[in-house]
Amino acid sequence: MTGGKDKSISDAEFEIISVLWSADEPMSAQDISERKKKWKYSTIATLLKRLYEKGAVTYEKRGRYFYYSPLIDEKEYKAEQTKSLVSRLYNGSVKNLVAALFENKQLSGEDVKDIKDMFDLWED
Repeated sequence: MTGGKDKSISDAEFEIISVLWSADEPMSAQDISERKKKWKYSTIATLLKRLYEKGAVTYEKRGRYFYYSPLIDEKEYKAEQTKSLVSRLYNGSVKNLVAALFENKQLSGEDVKDIKDMFDLWED
């Protein structure tokens, strides 16, 4: 997370920033609450405040409302989180992660085929 104070984003905060990542323009808490109907407006506003304090989002005031935009790149964040997961749980070994997914029957036949296809493209 480039420039952020705190790299940890909670699951709830991740849901909010995911909405921002999918948007074409800054969004207000009200805009987000229309997409996240299961949460109260006040909960969304609190999560946005936390994301701002962590350096994950920025905002601009337009009239009475604050409009939020992500400061961290989705792809970069997911890459960092993946590296962290592999490092913490699998001693830095992607092979161990894939083996665990395979052993726990988390990979479908189609997943295995797609992975093989990716490796075939990579070798070419």
